[in-house]
Amino acid sequence: MNTSTAYADLARRYQRLHRLGHLQSIASWDQQSFMPAKGNEARAAAMAEMGGLLHELATAPELKGLLERAAAEPLADFERASLREMQRTWRASNALPQALVEKQSLAASRSGHAWREQRKANDWVGHLPNLKEVVALTREAAGYLSQATGLSKYDALLDQYEPGMRSAEIDRVFGDLRQWLPGLIQGVRARQANETVIQPVGPFPKAAQRELGLAAMKLMSFDFEAGRLDESAHPFCGGVPEDVRMTTRYSEDDALPALMGVIHETGHGRYEQRLPREWLGLPIANARSMGLHESQSLSFEMQLGSHPGFAQQLSPLLMKHLGAQPAWEPENLHKLLTRVKPGFIRVDADEVTYPCHVILRYEIERALVEGEIECEDIPALWNAKMQELLGINTEGNYRNGCMQDVHWPEGLIGYFPCYTLGAMYAAQWFATMRKEIPGLDAGIARGELQPVFDWLEAKVWSQGSRWETPELVQRASGEVLNPAHFQAHLRARYLG
Repeated sequence: MNTSTAYADLARRYQRLHRLGHLQSIASWDQQSFMPAKGNEARAAAMAEMGGLLHELATAPELKGLLERAAAEPLADFERASLREMQRTWRASNALPQALVEKQSLAASRSGHAWREQRKANDWVGHLPNLKEVVALTREAAGYLSQATGLSKYDALLDQYEPGMRSAEIDRVFGDLRQWLPGLIQGVRARQANETVIQPVGPFPKAAQRELGLAAMKLMSFDFEAGRLDESAHPFCGGVPEDVRMTTRYSEDDALPALMGVIHETGHGRYEQRLPREWLGLPIANARSMGLHESQSLSFEMQLGSHPGFAQQLSPLLMKHLGAQPAWEPENLHKLLTRVKPGFIRVDADEVTYPCHVILRYEIERALVEGEIECEDIPALWNAKMQELLGINTEGNYRNGCMQDVHWPEGLIGYFPCYTLGAMYAAQWFATMRKEIPGLDAGIARGELQPVFDWLEAKVWSQGSRWETPELVQRASGEVLNPAHFQAHLRARYLG
């Protein structure tokens, strides 16, 4: 690369943005894990200041000319793709006023911090003013993005997380899910009703669960020299590729949710750790989309984690760290990990009922952004949709209902469809692997996981944002997103 070209100048500028974003990401992780409560106002102000600085750098007046000149330069293929990603991030940044970006950061920090105690207290009334401020600012941002892109307000937000995806496609995919998923849930529950399952006997100390989680991460080849595991109110994966920060949450009454949460976040973490290092600091080195990111966490948690052969790998770890008992025997463990039972909590849901939780959130947040409903309407709508989709009553139970996720309090609105898109991509990855890797399932039962990791690295991790999503999926699996693979996976695993 000629270091005097417009593209080279852009590369230096975006690498600087990456390094400053590194500090912002670690500060955000600390805010959600170790920061003392009285530090939040100062941290919120610092985060808003950093957000403003990053926005100022990302919208510098000279960038427009540099982007135009770089487009006329003789670039290599990957540089052309890199320029495409720079242009995309530049357009999104320029759509938003810096003052709004700072307001959003400050409101999200305050709301997310207060949510942690408000959720514990089931305090919807106390939470509502914070949420209303976050939603008002999100609507304002959606309006600016809509004007810049010509998309609807919700699609303009969705495009930030899942570039190129539109709600019309989500409606089509989720509409199809609504047709066959209720019958599948009913059929699986009828079949499992006749099974004998031994329940684990606790309690399970947090310290032992932490060691178990670390052992599972080691089994899945997480690089501990480039990341760590901690505890937070809501499991997440943050940090940067060189320093991945994962969290989970523990209950001493039930060890499996924390363990599967760790396995889920390890999928996110390994994707980040194996993004293309030679492009690091450029937008092309970023994960392509949140749907693809979720495809990695769900490849680990659901495709592998709930695989009957993988239970044989987890069983000795559970025996070692939590004590031997019949519940941890491989056959019974697999039954525990694949029980289908409608429940309140999304992050603890089985993979069959999980899409119902996502559909509910998508339908509410889309209406919220478009101004069809207000924040005050959320609890009643949440209860009505939970009753419709899962037969569960959440009236008055805000803690386990509409306050359970950190996303909306922190302004992550337009994100939820990515979870089920990720499950669909993950099913498609494994359908392709089974064609390309002879004996894949038998190998997993023997603990041979490297072929899975090698395939994901070659097809997804190492590609970063080199390709737009449909082309990346086509190159990896031979076809664009095909939800039929998800349905086939669920039917094969749960109905034989």
